[in-house]
Amino acid sequence: MGADSDNTDGTSGDAPGDPVGDPTGPISVAARAGASADVPGTAALMAALSPVMVDLMDELSDVMFCAKDADGRYLAVNQVFVRRTNERSRRQVLGRRAVDLFVPELAERYEAQDAEVLRSGRPLRNELELIRRVGGTPGWFLTAKLPVRDAAGRVVGLVSVSQDLRSGDADDATMDAMARLVAAVERHLDVSPGDPLSVADLARLSGSTPAVLDRRVRKVFGLSPRQLVLRTRVDRAAHLLTSTTTPLAEVAAAAGFYDQPSFTRTFARLTGETPSSFRRRARAAG
Repeated sequence: MGADSDNTDGTSGDAPGDPVGDPTGPISVAARAGASADVPGTAALMAALSPVMVDLMDELSDVMFCAKDADGRYLAVNQVFVRRTNERSRRQVLGRRAVDLFVPELAERYEAQDAEVLRSGRPLRNELELIRRVGGTPGWFLTAKLPVRDAAGRVVGLVSVSQDLRSGDADDATMDAMARLVAAVERHLDVSPGDPLSVADLARLSGSTPAVLDRRVRKVFGLSPRQLVLRTRVDRAAHLLTSTTTPLAEVAAAAGFYDQPSFTRTFARLTGETPSSFRRRARAAG
């Protein structure tokens, strides 16, 4: 799970003396987490978290958010996250690890996901997960974890969000089919990115007919099946552009584009800038 969660007693809100606006800035979050500036990467991770962004996370009612350092300590969480632990306040969560907050099998799963993101430097996206909502009712969430790098490009931690899909009207068969589809598209890009995926191929991978596939993908992701594949390809290209020095032509091929010109046109249309400009800006920001 991205914004790790489960095992809640339904309590919400910060404890007295733990105001919502207090732990939003990098210094106050790190201090309250018990994070020492001497721990490698901690200062860089906290500096990468915009206080405004962290504060904004508390305004979201259906999205869990957390930031962890490379040692797995929670350095920032929002109130939705707190409510999905057995703790009553952010103060009781910051500075602790998944193993301190969740049952062993859940903690092991979260830590395995984190380890892969930190090791590979690659984001985890579109992870469909069954998470227990406030009150103990399980529900489907869409999770993403992104690595955070310091000025030298080293991965120093990660940020994670899990969006409540509120898909009570989507049965388990639908969600299971979408999880299989996302995993299959990712594998296809790993193995044979140059081979196009037709709607019939996608339907087969998800175990449904093209018409059912279209309805399911639109319900869960708000996209058409082709748009979902295109987003996955662009996500793959963006990762390669920001985390490697791979030539643009090879990035295009690895992301499943016919050639570099078609990649450049599509990427610019969807992101508002060319791949080379995107890479330059990412390097300047890093």
